[in-house]
Amino acid sequence: MTVQILSLAVTDAGLDDKAVLLANALGLPVTPLDSQSAQLVLSPLRLELRVPEIGGPIFIDFTAGKYQHRRQFGGGRGQPLAKAVGLKKGATPYIIDATAGFGRDAFVFASLGCRVTLIEQNPVMAALLADALQRAVDDNAVTEIISRMQLHQGNAVDYLAGLPETDRPDVVYLDPMYPSRDKSALVKKEMQLLHKLVGPDNNSSDLLNVSREVALKRVAVKRPKGAELFANQPPHVSIESKNTRYDIYTR
Repeated sequence: MTVQILSLAVTDAGLDDKAVLLANALGLPVTPLDSQSAQLVLSPLRLELRVPEIGGPIFIDFTAGKYQHRRQFGGGRGQPLAKAVGLKKGATPYIIDATAGFGRDAFVFASLGCRVTLIEQNPVMAALLADALQRAVDDNAVTEIISRMQLHQGNAVDYLAGLPETDRPDVVYLDPMYPSRDKSALVKKEMQLLHKLVGPDNNSSDLLNVSREVALKRVAVKRPKGAELFANQPPHVSIESKNTRYDIYTR
């Protein structure tokens, strides 16, 4: 079951104009704060999503937390994620992350020197990403990294299919939605939110096919270790880490 964001609320009257513009773009009404409803909330600090059944506000901050930790201690170009997209000495590919989500892997690519286009179909997730990118631009620790990240909100299949020859990426990276686990298994609230916002995957074959057509060098698909093949297409090679498998489709 997907979650419906009912409205946008604002915590400071000085943000009313910004809130109206954002609400209009998302097709949401601006309403007072309501702790019992799923709302986007705009404050002087950030844009965040509040969903009562998930608990705690959901937001993206490229300057702190998991993003900061991965930038500082992620293992550099020697980590499996970097190897999966072909990052090596003398090779810094242009990457399209066609399933951006919270932008964590895209941020790693950019921190390692890659230019990255993030595609996010869900407009609410895209709004959270856009807010995070805007806030991070002025942070000296990540300004250069953020300058290499560009966000596009829309359908990834349509975007990739419409790319002119001059804009084709070296790599298309996919981290497709994995079927939600049983409630008895603990799932991080961010993943709960993604499942509820995005819903089930229904275009896996189209997405992989068009990705393989446009990528100049490879498509890398992130999967949980032991998961079935994405779109039932066997890769040319796989790279495994403790809990993750990267299936790689080369030209």
